[in-house]
Amino acid sequence: MLKGINPVLGPELLMILRAMGHGDEIAIVDGNYPAVAHAHRLVRADGVDAVTIADAILSVMPLDDFVDHAAFRPGIRDEPDRREPIFADFEAAVARHEPGQTVVPLQGEAFYERVKGAYAIVATTERRLYGNLVLRKGVVRP
Repeated sequence: MLKGINPVLGPELLMILRAMGHGDEIAIVDGNYPAVAHAHRLVRADGVDAVTIADAILSVMPLDDFVDHAAFRPGIRDEPDRREPIFADFEAAVARHEPGQTVVPLQGEAFYERVKGAYAIVATTERRLYGNLVLRKGVVRP
């Protein structure tokens, strides 16, 4: 345990967050996502939901402000305007830590390809469908 660090950020995840560089991405995925098959580096966060881990990550990792968008969620096939409640929860976590940043939907294969290209995947036991989020790391300024 460390003072000021959310306890859901275990040693493996903290090491990955610290090792990531500017522009690297981390994917947070729900319990249905094929994380083992898609991950270059996999961190298990069993017993933790996706929004809780996203909030914890955002408490220590800045989002990239050199690009137009640095947070992505899945779009829903054939229903681009449909919004699941978890989307609002992700947006609230991003807004809490990175005011002005938005969460952008990526449709179908575009989202899966983004996750597959991520530096690491955090596999949660999130039960809500579409409980996936990709975050692009920014810089910590002096």
